Amino acid sequence: MKIADEDAVPIKNLYLSKGWGARKLLNEFPDKGWKLGSIDYLPKKIRKTGTVNRQPGSGRPRSARTNENIETVDDLVLSQEDKPKTHRSMRQISHKTGIHRFSVHRIIHFDLQLKCLKRRRAQQLSEANRVARLTRCK
Repeated sequence: MKIADEDAVPIKNLYLSKGWGARKLLNEFPDKGWKLGSIDYLPKKIRKTGTVNRQPGSGRPRSARTNENIETVDDLVLSQEDKPKTHRSMRQISHKTGIHRFSVHRIIHFDLQLKCLKRRRAQQLSEANRVARLTRCK
């Protein structure tokens, strides 16, 4: 069981000020439902780093959602003002950039805050079709 952030601070204070170990903390706070391994980890972390917080840069590094990839997808996902109909689908962007399709989806949704819609073909109406529709609807 993971220790909540509001519980980690008192554990740190009791460890540093009174020297309490994991078993003493479990005996003093039986209603919290902590496990021995979870409590035993915190003093080791405090001795090693001096804090109970995560170290900056300790997570998995971003590989697909970098600033360069976001700019590349941004250029491809929207039509340019001087070039209409130049936007691309998620599959086309993925194929062109080499970024996985779901990562392209995440970039579009979370970073660019756009919605991904499936492209559909529309029927091209001629002038005769428009006139026929107009007369039939009346």
